[in-house]
Amino acid sequence: MTDTPTIKLDQFLKLSGLVPTGGHAKLLIQSGEVKVNGKVETQRGRKLVQGDRVSALGETLMVDFSQWAAPADQTDNFQ
Repeated sequence: MTDTPTIKLDQFLKLSGLVPTGGHAKLLIQSGEVKVNGKVETQRGRKLVQGDRVSALGETLMVDFSQWAAPADQTDNFQ
């Protein structure tokens, strides 16, 4: 069985550079200012998968795991 790679919404916002800190990501998400695939998402732990679209602060980014290298001991999940 192959696990689908995922990343939490707050981690994605931080890694993508949309926000400088996890705290900023948390506030942005909880205030309803982040959309995932066009729908407001208020759960910072929402698991994103390849191809999900995240919109915040006037930008829309697509989740693309090829942009990040997986840690050596964790090749199929970014949690």
